[in-house]
Parts: sequence; C-alpha cells; structure tokens
Amino acid sequence: MRTRTRDPQTLGAGGALDRMARILASRNIAPAAVAALTEEPERVSALDALSAGIPPRYRGAVADHPQVLDWIHDVARQAVVPSRGARRQITTGPSLLMAGVVGSGKTHQAYGAVRALAGAGIGVRWRAVTAADLYAELRPRPGVDSERELAVVSRCPLLILDDLGAAKASDWTEEITYRLVNRRYNHMLPTLITTNLRIGDLRAYLGDRVASRLRQMTIRVEFEPVDRRRLRTAA
Repeated sequence: MRTRTRDPQTLGAGGALDRMARILASRNIAPAAVAALTEEPERVSALDALSAGIPPRYRGAVADHPQVLDWIHDVARQAVVPSRGARRQITTGPSLLMAGVVGSGKTHQAYGAVRALAGAGIGVRWRAVTAADLYAELRPRPGVDSERELAVVSRCPLLILDDLGAAKASDWTEEITYRLVNRRYNHMLPTLITTNLRIGDLRAYLGDRVASRLRQMTIRVEFEPVDRRRLRTAA
C-alpha cells in the first residue's frame, strides 16, 4: 500500500496565504486578516521591554551621578557573550551601595543604571524589591515556599535592594539579610543597594557579618543631604 505524502505548506508568496487570499476575494471578503498575518511583527527594543517592568515613576529615570556612571561602565565591561550571536549578559560584577537622606535620588539613580545597561545592549535579567517587601514575602506562612523565594532573589543576575535599613530590625531580618547578601557576595552578583542610613551606622543596624561583606563587595556612594522630592514640590 502506497503512503500518500503532501508537500509542506508554506505561508509565503504562492503558498497557503495566497490561496486563502484568492478564496476570500472570490467571495468578496476583504483579506485584511491575511494581510495582518504576513506583516512583520513590530520590533521592541530591549530598553522598551525592560521599561515595562519598571514602576511608572522611574520609567524615564536617567543615571547621571559620576560614581553610578562608573559602576555602569564596570558592569558593562564585565558582561559576557553566552553564545555566538547573543547579546552580552550580566553574570558577575561589582555592587553599589548608595546612602543618603530620604528623597536624595538614590532609587532614581538605581533604575536609571538598569535602563542605561539595557540601552547599551546588555542583556539584563533583574529584579527590584524594597527590603521591607522582601521580608514580608519571606515570612513563613502556609502555602509559601520562603526558601525557594529567597533562592530566586539571591541568584538573580542583577538586584535592586531598595531602602535597606528602613524596616524594623530583628534577629530574623538580620539573618535573612545576611543570607541574601552572603550568597550574592560569594557569587559576585551585582547588587544596587540604597539606604537612608549613614554608612557609619550600617554595622549597628545590620550586624557585623552583613556590614563586613558590604564593605568588601560594594562601591560606596554618599549622596548630598538634600531631599530632591521636597525641592521639586516647592518649585
């Protein structure tokens, strides 16, 4: 018994779409749907794709602090190409600790730094979370695998850890902070950390183990003691 085979169907010129268009035309049906199928999909830039995950307030953030710009350059320089034809990806790099009063622009600079990396063509797999929200997500409760969530945050190639030191301190928060920072320290994963604490006060709040690792893994930036939010409101 002979098996009947059919040629592969194509969607290009002379293929199935052309035949469908002729059928629709013979029935006086506008072939708009067919035309839509043949249109090339709109290209979305890496920066546009990344901006979709940024809070609306920071989607236009631009990093312009000299030390933040130096950090962007260092991280971009260490990005690697995972395979031929692929974009460079962040795998390791230095971390940045930005300290300053409330409203001094630290979070704006952090999101601006991530946008700058994407705009430079660097593949950015990232996550942003405030320390207070992270502790809330990781508190043990039924139906939530807190250990898995901590592992996901710890392994993220680029992490914004915002407002470190703003949540109420406890033995448990100190332990969680240590485990997160230690994993990122060991794997040399770039972390953008913002805090309202003075750098000299970090040890008292975070403990010796965390403060020691932050001292080794981060470039430290002291922002001017100016509340830019209040200045903009006054203007």
